[in-house]
Amino acid sequence: MDFDYIETLVTKCKNNNEEAKEKLAAEFRPFIYNISKRTFIDGYNAHDIMQECYQSLFKSVSMYNLEKHRFVAYATNAIKNNMGDLIKRIKNKKSTEGSDALSLHADVEKEFLSEEISAEISLCEMCDYEDLRLALKNLNEEEKRFIDFVFFKNYTVLDYANIKDMCYSTAILKKKTILMKILNNISLYY
Repeated sequence: MDFDYIETLVTKCKNNNEEAKEKLAAEFRPFIYNISKRTFIDGYNAHDIMQECYQSLFKSVSMYNLEKHRFVAYATNAIKNNMGDLIKRIKNKKSTEGSDALSLHADVEKEFLSEEISAEISLCEMCDYEDLRLALKNLNEEEKRFIDFVFFKNYTVLDYANIKDMCYSTAILKKKTILMKILNNISLYY
């Protein structure tokens, strides 16, 4: 690729020269073809991926600073980054979006979660909370402060270790010991 020639094409493209846009696209065609051939994105075919690459190329033309004289590197990075972002977006798309979320059968009402909490579930949760409350009462003051700091105030064990000026592994051991004590106290009630 002749970098000076590319720079002149980019300058012409910024001035809306259609012929320069076609030539620039032709110069990047092997790179774009190679990227699209090596990239798999669910729901996209090779032509779609090539179109995404060309969109990235022309977006980079519009955003490019002509004083830099490094368009080829700028455009190739933009295309690669766009492909990476597109892959992440598609990968993170949940099955609850789009046509995957449709449920077209007679028992669709059963699929929805009930807003109403049954008396049985409510009673079980109340018993669990009561058992936990009683188990926490059996802890000493330092253990209660640890539980409050880590579980209720949402600090990390590392934060606790730093504040108490103790080794991290000691703080982890303290956490395991306290949790085992709580578990043993809860099992006493059953």
